Amino acid sequence: MHWQNMLKGYCYNKTDVCGLIEEFVDHNEDYVSSMVEMYGFDSYWHQMKLYFIQIEGLAVGYNAATKDPYQWLTTRDIIWINMLGDLDELAFALSMPKNSPEGFLFGDHCTGLVKLLPDLSNLYTAQTTWNSYQSMLRLQKMYVLHLRLSPDKKELIPGYKMSLSSYPAFVQSTDDFYIISSGLVAGETTIGNSNRTLFELVKPVGQILEYARAMVANRLARTGREWVDIFRKHNSGTYNNQWFIVDYKKFTPKRGKSVGKVEDGLLWVVEQLPGYTEAADLTEDLKRTTYFPSYNIPFFPRVFNLSGGNVRIATFGDWFGYDTNPRAKILFEKQAGIKNLRDMYNTMRYNDFKHDPLARCDACSPPYSACNAIAARNDLNPANGTFPFRALGHRSHGATDAKITSAYLWRSYRFLSISSPTHNISRGIPPFAWSKFDMGPHVSHVGHPDEWMFAPMLHEWEWE
Repeated sequence: MHWQNMLKGYCYNKTDVCGLIEEFVDHNEDYVSSMVEMYGFDSYWHQMKLYFIQIEGLAVGYNAATKDPYQWLTTRDIIWINMLGDLDELAFALSMPKNSPEGFLFGDHCTGLVKLLPDLSNLYTAQTTWNSYQSMLRLQKMYVLHLRLSPDKKELIPGYKMSLSSYPAFVQSTDDFYIISSGLVAGETTIGNSNRTLFELVKPVGQILEYARAMVANRLARTGREWVDIFRKHNSGTYNNQWFIVDYKKFTPKRGKSVGKVEDGLLWVVEQLPGYTEAADLTEDLKRTTYFPSYNIPFFPRVFNLSGGNVRIATFGDWFGYDTNPRAKILFEKQAGIKNLRDMYNTMRYNDFKHDPLARCDACSPPYSACNAIAARNDLNPANGTFPFRALGHRSHGATDAKITSAYLWRSYRFLSISSPTHNISRGIPPFAWSKFDMGPHVSHVGHPDEWMFAPMLHEWEWE
């Protein structure tokens, strides 16, 4: 069902591009295989090998459990759906069409927030995914993989156990949101890249797509610094994101009369573009401001400029500025009032676009957008409205979930989560229902419930 909703029509009228992607993946697989053969005892390449074996196993297991031959999926099909995050940028890099898709200008996928309570009593890490509504078949996953670092070592990988938000057919999260046995919590939001020339640096040899690099970093890293260093290797320049890595081992919460403690290395941030990555330990910034927001705009000035940030501001205005984007202002305002998990949840689900002055859009008609929120609801923007660019308008797109962990929840791999577009009837935001959505008949949503109005859940894992 998820394959049908997300990938079935991807290659319609794009057979040439899809042929180039197939060729790229062929060459890339040959490269990875050759490296595994040469460096099989190196922990990085050993984990890369095991990762692709896991994908192959998923395909074999799925097909063994599927009676209808028309529903069978090959290992390559499973690889395609796992590289969904990389796919559009890879397609662009290989075909270089004359016009850049609007999606490259508006990498509006997700809101992230790391919140340190000022009294050091707790530390929250959260992410709200923004995606097309057809993506809403979801799974919470737990991996317990007692894998060795390499074939000649008995030591287990630091990330032998992890819980994550995910989707059917996905081996990784792709949101992304991970709680890992190393004490790390990893999340990201997409920053994209509208600098066409950088995409010429995307190559099948010497690079590994983001979906695989992130999971190998999750398995091997012991600290935020290590995660960043592993992730940067063989950068593909596809699925260009801002990752925030929180090391909960570096945080001691204040309890009773005991004093809370924050150590260097608590928060690492890394941003990726084709041919370039930049990273820093932002723990001091977090201690000073008590929060780190992530909202699809690069934090590092060089990454901002390289990815076309200044051009976007010159062309489309302040919506593209790091400090002037509506979400930047809303997050700044909302994070100041966070005192507990309920506040954090309400913040990550926040949308009051009809009443919040920060959601105003003077160039829009009506003069606001349901995209200007921590949790977007683009379906609520009127189809006959006028908007200066597509991101602010009416489309099958919005915040599809929220995930939050804390200094206490992460130890048992738990995160408070909810699956559904945000809703608040008293503020004029109804629950999402396919039957009431004008695009419903035109968007594949096989296997979905009609109305999305579910309670948040705190899943208790049984596995040790």
